Amino acid sequence: MKDLKQTCRLGLIQAAPVMFDKAASLEKALAWIEKAAAQDAELIVFPELFLPGYPFGMTFGFTVGSRSEDGRKDWKLYYDNSVVCPGAETAAIGAAAKKHHAYISIGVSERDDTTGTLYNTNLMFTPDGALASVHRKLKPTGAERFVWGDANRGYFPTIDSPWGPLGSLICWENYMPLARAALYERGVNILIAPNTNDVPSWINTVQHIGLEGRCYFINADMVFTRDDYPRAQLHCSEEIDRLPEIVCRGGSCVIDPFGNFYTEPVWDKEELIVTTLDLGKAASAKMEFDPCGHYARPDVLELRINDK
Repeated sequence: MKDLKQTCRLGLIQAAPVMFDKAASLEKALAWIEKAAAQDAELIVFPELFLPGYPFGMTFGFTVGSRSEDGRKDWKLYYDNSVVCPGAETAAIGAAAKKHHAYISIGVSERDDTTGTLYNTNLMFTPDGALASVHRKLKPTGAERFVWGDANRGYFPTIDSPWGPLGSLICWENYMPLARAALYERGVNILIAPNTNDVPSWINTVQHIGLEGRCYFINADMVFTRDDYPRAQLHCSEEIDRLPEIVCRGGSCVIDPFGNFYTEPVWDKEELIVTTLDLGKAASAKMEFDPCGHYARPDVLELRINDK
């Protein structure tokens, strides 16, 4: 293994998207990138579906065996504000990555313009401005399947970085043991987890994954409120009325390779979390436990990944 850079200046962004508006969400993302870059961030991380937001609590008119026309109109609004990759939005983010010589990870609703299907996708950009990774969520969770399709490519991509391979698992993908193992096998020292999951059991999970994977776990959550929904454009006021005032509380934090909080969870507010990761911790944590190395038993346990 080549010698790795021993520190990583991280800018972790917990913020609210501009719901159902990819242009305004992009403008906000670019402003946060500027703020993170001003604090010398080398790796800038956004939550899941920052463009154009996570439509928590909405059914889009789906019931078993039927759909509603008002729900179809709301879905079309979300469709129109989803991101084509590559496209104008990815070009703008890539330009920001190049301007600030930073790696950028951001979650988007991706629209496949060939088939029309939407995907819950995480994008990674390199400091030369390239869109280097398009990772589609393997299995949308629960009623997310009404909105986004199963990944059909980009299952476990990683990109080269000065800190080793960078990879991501989106929200409940992190509950999939074999998906985690796939990234451990690829040598990630930093595992990025864009999500919309603010329950206490999730915090327990992220601490376990840092400990299990002997890696830094970047818990990138968003915070948004009931008032962030564009009621004038939507047809589901009753669904929005049932939501709590703060729909997603955040909880973004960094877990170290021993399962401890490297930065404490942040709740109920937008914040830029800036910290310097010590990659020496990831190396030293493997002394007594390396899940895909000396603590593995490839003679009795084998993971087979079908990247095709």
